[in-house]
Amino acid sequence: MTQKGSTPTAQNYTELQRAYDHFNQALFEGALPACLITLQREKRTCGYFSHQRFADLDGRTTDEIALNPAYFAVVPLVETMQTLVHEMVHLWQAHFGKPGRVRYHNGQWADKMEAIGLMPSSTGKPGGQRTGDCMADYAIEGGRFLQACEALVTADFRISWYDRFPAPEVVAAGQQCEAMQLSAAVGGGSTPAQALPVATSLVVRPTVTNGVVAPAANKSNRVKFTCGCGQNVWGKPSLRLFCLDCDTHFREFRPTNP
Repeated sequence: MTQKGSTPTAQNYTELQRAYDHFNQALFEGALPACLITLQREKRTCGYFSHQRFADLDGRTTDEIALNPAYFAVVPLVETMQTLVHEMVHLWQAHFGKPGRVRYHNGQWADKMEAIGLMPSSTGKPGGQRTGDCMADYAIEGGRFLQACEALVTADFRISWYDRFPAPEVVAAGQQCEAMQLSAAVGGGSTPAQALPVATSLVVRPTVTNGVVAPAANKSNRVKFTCGCGQNVWGKPSLRLFCLDCDTHFREFRPTNP
């Protein structure tokens, strides 16, 4: 686990580097070179790979793997790890294979994805195209990727920092991903190990009083919220949720004694 008292920057990137190192060993036999992991809020993408994008003052270059933090709180942990490994396969291909043209995900990339336990799919679901320009993926049941995820989750891995203002379309996409059906034992969303489970009709907003974001009164990891039309969600106590179906704010559920 990340040591308490570390800065948000150090904590965030230490966790992401830990995940990269774990999957490098578990899925790529430790063959991948180091890269620079960044956070980028690119629209319509969960992440991307850029070959030799960065250079230092000594003339060295390194690849970039970018992850979109808007998805961190609205998809299960395993989905974020899928994005990371998806981009690691691009990195592998850049160094040890033959990448397709620009954005094209070719057959070699697809074969490597399957070999490590991720099924390429243009829709992110069974039945999608295996190759193409815009590609997602889903985890293969019993495959190497899910085994590696289970080992990581068992080691008490987490991504501590998340974007509090995901766009409604990001929330909706998170609810529809295949990882929502996976077990919490691998970081899936059936009983989320980390991710904030939200309905497709929710907008996440901060609690603000006189222009100041209010601190969370409840220090527990998750609390139950309910809205006027009876939908229930669980999330971090510092969140404020709004239901677009009944046009009311979600309120923290407090049971009453009979």
